[in-house]
Amino acid sequence: MSVIISICLLVYVNQYERRGSDVTMQCGSLESDASVSWKVNGTDIEAQHQLNGPKLILTQVDLDHNGLYSCFQNPHGERRDTIFLHIGIPPQEPKVTCRSNTYPKGFYCSWHLTHPTYIPSSFEVDVQHNQHSLYVQKDPVHKNRCHVQFPEVFSSSPYKVNVTAVNALGKASATLSFEESAIVKPDPPERVTASPIRLNPRRLEVSWHSPATWPDIDTFPLKYFLRYRPLIHDKWQHVELLDSTSHTITDAYAGKEYIIQIAAKDTEIGTWSDWSVAVHATPWIEDPLPITTTTEVDFPNETKTSPIPSSKAPQKAEPPVGRAARVVTFFSPLLLGMMLLFMW
Repeated sequence: MSVIISICLLVYVNQYERRGSDVTMQCGSLESDASVSWKVNGTDIEAQHQLNGPKLILTQVDLDHNGLYSCFQNPHGERRDTIFLHIGIPPQEPKVTCRSNTYPKGFYCSWHLTHPTYIPSSFEVDVQHNQHSLYVQKDPVHKNRCHVQFPEVFSSSPYKVNVTAVNALGKASATLSFEESAIVKPDPPERVTASPIRLNPRRLEVSWHSPATWPDIDTFPLKYFLRYRPLIHDKWQHVELLDSTSHTITDAYAGKEYIIQIAAKDTEIGTWSDWSVAVHATPWIEDPLPITTTTEVDFPNETKTSPIPSSKAPQKAEPPVGRAARVVTFFSPLLLGMMLLFMW
């Protein structure tokens, strides 16, 4: 296939050919007995290519044959034609997926080719519902994506999306049919946080927000699926929550760092979202008490007494002094005086 292009007064023809085929390029409208020479990207053509009058024949072309070919009429070397050769393959059926992350406003469809074509390809999209064509809006950021509004909510009629890939060597189509409820899939929850709870070494407080792309959380509430595990383990623990954006983990291992993620789903239809961005948290750890070190200081000429007597040198016990003995000792001078008086 050939397309004529004019850039900066240089006129050349775009010629697209299938990879692996034999290619013939014609030098303008010269007669079959004309003598010509060829260059590719300014370099003389290699000898293995065939020349047949004004025609250049390339066999089993591959990607390295891409380039700008110019032909010149002998004997004066006047340029007669310029051809830009593009080697590629026709497109195969595109792979199409559709999803509603803004339910019930609408859905989007995206597509891609599973094999490269090596030449530019475009896509034609048609969406049908109840035998009516729906308006298709191209995504301003993603090249292979379009947006469609739901014409009605809770419809049981299937949608049919047809995507056709087209390039200079051919085209191929793929059709996807689905019901509204089958493609509902929210985006992951946002702003997930996990914090320790003071004086609770086995608890973590987790909170999050519903995805900002979900347009009507009150009319179409979401449920959530929380998973968590310590980094030292591979096994997840799971909790399913209805219409709640917080949860307290009560069975965490004390002092172990945890990884936590949340997924969301419409309470009635559709599938679970992808997991949220992982957050990390460690339960509360009690601050250790400060360690106090006491150092004994020996003073000169000071006698120290051991609080525990040595078993090798037991101390000699002193006889106990009772109350009566103390009274006798106190009154002994008085008694001596009275005895002397009676003796007289």
